[in-house]
Amino acid sequence: MSMSTRWVFKPEPGREAASRLAGELGIDPLLAGLLVQRGIRDFESARRFFRPELSHLHDPMQMQDMEQAVDRLEVALTRGERILVYGDYDVDGTTSVALMAAYLREYSDAVATYIPDRYREGYGLSRQGIEFADDNGMGLIVALDCGVKAIEQARYARSKGIDLIICDHHRPGETLPEAVAVLDPKRDDCPYPYKELCGCGVGFKLIQALHERRGLDPAELLPYLDLVATAIGADIVPITGENRVMVHYGLQVINGGARPGIRALLRGLDRKNYQVSDLVFRVAPRINAAGRMQHGEDAVRLLTETDPARAGALADEIESLNSQRRETEQAITDEALEMVRSEGGEARMSTVVFKEDWHKGVIGIVASRLIETYYRPTLVFTRSGDKLAASARSVRGFDLYEALEACSDCIEQFGGHTYAAGLTLEASRFQDFKDRFEKVVSERITEDSLTPEIQIDLKIHLSQIHPKLVRILSQFGPFGPGNPAPVFVAGPLVDTGYARTVGEGGAHLKLAVTQDGSGPIGGIGFGLGDRLDLIQGGREFYAVFSIEENHWQGRTSTQLKIRDIRDAAPD
Repeated sequence: MSMSTRWVFKPEPGREAASRLAGELGIDPLLAGLLVQRGIRDFESARRFFRPELSHLHDPMQMQDMEQAVDRLEVALTRGERILVYGDYDVDGTTSVALMAAYLREYSDAVATYIPDRYREGYGLSRQGIEFADDNGMGLIVALDCGVKAIEQARYARSKGIDLIICDHHRPGETLPEAVAVLDPKRDDCPYPYKELCGCGVGFKLIQALHERRGLDPAELLPYLDLVATAIGADIVPITGENRVMVHYGLQVINGGARPGIRALLRGLDRKNYQVSDLVFRVAPRINAAGRMQHGEDAVRLLTETDPARAGALADEIESLNSQRRETEQAITDEALEMVRSEGGEARMSTVVFKEDWHKGVIGIVASRLIETYYRPTLVFTRSGDKLAASARSVRGFDLYEALEACSDCIEQFGGHTYAAGLTLEASRFQDFKDRFEKVVSERITEDSLTPEIQIDLKIHLSQIHPKLVRILSQFGPFGPGNPAPVFVAGPLVDTGYARTVGEGGAHLKLAVTQDGSGPIGGIGFGLGDRLDLIQGGREFYAVFSIEENHWQGRTSTQLKIRDIRDAAPD
């Protein structure tokens, strides 16, 4: 059964502002209203929105410690020092390592990469990684997408005579690690104007600074933005400001001829132009599968491979790992759902489940799957050595990181963001933590946060949907957090008699709708197969949807991507 949702209308754009902008740009007032809702009120801001340029990227030297980082890298490259590029095992980390290693290897043959083993070393900068650098005579580690909380590890590196440059985007603790440079726009003392970079984005700013220090053309860095765009999409950071510029150019790189590794992962997709969604749902899960099921170094090898044939073979191996990941994830999800039901967990404000032998590599995905059924903050635990490890996911409007801080006396270590986190604790503290977390959530969560919502931009009539509108709407992209695809509501609608369920178990809804004689327009509602009875037999209904181009067998048509359906008019 698909979950019920609240329909929430965004504030109406001011008519005067929308009318004025429509006149300036020569566009439909409906489109102008959407722009005003996004804070775009004049020609210049619209130009920057629709025509991102590399010149819109900020000066990387504005980032705290950037000068020290560039100075130290210059010394290492000039002296031919051995450099270790270290990163986390997820998409953001592996793309960061691929980007930094590929760039530095343009100037040095003494660059190695290191991804920690998810199971033996865990998240972040590890002692084993530092010992690997020491054993191999490396005097500098560049740590990406991790390290901002690695106080003890940084001290250990220093004791070994190894310098450390940290490129991170997670929230720092009260104390920063002892490093040559800590690049993190979320530092309280960092004046960098854009705070929402992912780890790969921070790494890109470092190579941008190094490139510009050498007097080279920033446009030469364009080929690296396919990696940055993939990381931005996978890490669910806002696609606004500087991120939007980098995704815009990253997609141009991918559509114009991506690096062999990414091209191999996109094989088989019937697309004229790849979008962020293809990176999120096609490329990212496969890169993640390497670190989840085997080792993140496999992903780095794929992303740095320059030979298409070898990249294809590596992609085939990762595809096999991804298939294993899907099977494992489904089995654990089924077990976890049954555990919640059997333990009476449906009545709780949080979901916290644990089983000794669950695969650590997929528990984050399982947490997301549980939220699809029980919409509330969720943690999935498994055993990791002599500790318990968990992946946590949250719901709209609830700060998971702050909730974990309130439980910190039960936790050995944790880190993450508002909506996703990871933690470890002693097995003996599991029940204490579970009770404490439930108490914190119960005290802090609001009723609105317990029900998923769909934010609606504007009402629309089907007669307003025409090819030019669809074409301009597509230029609102790249879409993602902070810049979602515009969402409309229309009704009453009537199906043409075409409605049917499709997909495994009839999970999805396929239909074609008309409104007051306008249309018909085809639509697809993923996960809405159980709404078929609401629209059959000529019944009128209301639908929330985004509008997209559907490409099928060389033909292009307008399609409604249905988000929700009701039989009554929206409030």
